[in-house]
Amino acid sequence: MARRGGKKNDSGATGCLIIDKPAGCTSHDVVDRVRRALGTRKVGHAGTLDPDATGVLVLGVGAGTKLLQFVTGADKSYVGDVVFGVETSTLDAAGEVTATHEMSLEADAVSAAAATFIGDIEQIPPMVSAIKVDGKRLHELAREGKEIEREPRPVTVHRYDTEPTNDPLVYRATVDCGSGTYVRSLAADLGTALGGGAHLRDLRRTAVGSFTLDDAVALDAFEAEPLQALAPVRSMLRDLPAIEVDDTVANQVRNGRSLGESAGSGRLVIVHNDVVLAIYEAIDGELKPVKVLPQS
Repeated sequence: MARRGGKKNDSGATGCLIIDKPAGCTSHDVVDRVRRALGTRKVGHAGTLDPDATGVLVLGVGAGTKLLQFVTGADKSYVGDVVFGVETSTLDAAGEVTATHEMSLEADAVSAAAATFIGDIEQIPPMVSAIKVDGKRLHELAREGKEIEREPRPVTVHRYDTEPTNDPLVYRATVDCGSGTYVRSLAADLGTALGGGAHLRDLRRTAVGSFTLDDAVALDAFEAEPLQALAPVRSMLRDLPAIEVDDTVANQVRNGRSLGESAGSGRLVIVHNDVVLAIYEAIDGELKPVKVLPQS
């Protein structure tokens, strides 16, 4: 196990890990437990989940931490309950009630209102978010009892389906969205659109890119057999197209050289002898390196 603040006795574990985050702990708490289980400080995650939220949390271990940036921006999928008639300070069930509304809902009206949020929209980040303003995170200001003006941010919602439950004021929501979308804000805004208010409860992230709950392991089960759940580093890039290159091109890639004109767009994983060398991207019609990985 690694000594605190030092590099000695680091296990050298490396790879990709998909945890089904339990409720009641922060994403950083999960990172700490993974560090202890694997005996390495080199662990990070791709996209925070709220303490009360559960579901898919993608972690990079060792060399995998250098690839987290290529997972963080992936689309996300969620399910959760929208509770109408009650607004809270945090827009979810963890907050204090700030307003109540008498509301009568029809399933078709809820579905139609939700559909208005599909597409490219602007969203005001909640005060309990991790966004920094003037060097301080919004949730830190919120804990101090402060609320400040927040600029709307562009986000993309691909899907916002709702279905009624046994409670006439609770609807189950299924959301597919781009990175940076706040589902709690979608819930609160849906309540406003229907003439009242709402908050979110029981949020569960079901997918990050192509990583789903089927890929995830419970945190307790991981700790019982930590190495069993560790996938190869390359699996972190499975949502990106890859090409195998010859020795000549591999040497160019290792030196971070451009690979010439590109008619396509997007990012590309460069592989040589089944080893990931780099991630390239078509920039101004030219294939250029975004990240060249160190080779042992």
